[in-house]
Amino acid sequence: IVIASLTMSAILLVFIVPLTILFFIYLSNILLLIYQRNSEVKADPLSEVWDSARKTIASFWDIYARIWHGYELHGVENLPEGPGILVYYHGAIPIDYLYFLSRLFLWKKRLCLSVADHFVFRLPGLKLLLEVTGVMPGTREECLIALKNGHLVSISPGGVREALFSDESYQLLWGNRKGFAQVALDAKVPIIPMYTQNVREGYRMFKERRIFRQLYESTRLPFTPPYGGLPVKFRTYIGEPIPYDPNITTEELVEKVCKGNFLFSFQTKTAVQALISKHQTIPGSVWKALLERFDKRHK
Repeated sequence: IVIASLTMSAILLVFIVPLTILFFIYLSNILLLIYQRNSEVKADPLSEVWDSARKTIASFWDIYARIWHGYELHGVENLPEGPGILVYYHGAIPIDYLYFLSRLFLWKKRLCLSVADHFVFRLPGLKLLLEVTGVMPGTREECLIALKNGHLVSISPGGVREALFSDESYQLLWGNRKGFAQVALDAKVPIIPMYTQNVREGYRMFKERRIFRQLYESTRLPFTPPYGGLPVKFRTYIGEPIPYDPNITTEELVEKVCKGNFLFSFQTKTAVQALISKHQTIPGSVWKALLERFDKRHK
């Protein structure tokens, strides 16, 4: 009984923070439903009618970010006034991206529409939250319309695969995905790289096993749950934009995003990897990430 109790306690401790985050996400959706019902709101979820509700939700997540991760956002000045495509590294849990959305809205009163994997839309009970925060499946047509309307659009080319199978080495798992580059060229907008320091030290996935990889590749569903949730320091860095060039091809743009000196033996890396190399200890260190909460010299 004692061994079983200790085992269950250890398992609960490992997963308690990710489960808490999931609870708060559903709570956010419930609050939006209450607001919709009490205010009888029937307007477009992206309209300004929802701004007061968005501000309430954003304020909650920003407070959580400050308390649990001492969250900082750097490089907001690199965001264009008009449309653009944000490209970012996908952690085991994209909670850092939720922090970014919240602070961007509080600081600039600006929405960034998010391209999400199809499985996200299969999750029950989150429809209104996804609509109000601008989460979309991200077809080429949807992205072009959003950019034409002046929105920022964000995408993680690595997506769920990167969330599941990247690790403390912060390797980007983009494969041959070039859609974001073609959309940027078609919409004539810049690409802006973004990365959050220590995101893999805060939340991790179990080491890759062949069966996990086979399950994901055959179903495109994440079967391995994230764990951790240590209060490590999170800093999101927004890099300098790569401007639209009418004379560049899709392949050249992807290569341009990929140029740089890789930390290991690879020939190229993305601008996102350049941010990782500049701001991240590789391999990541949980203890260092925790100690950075007390580093007052960093600006």
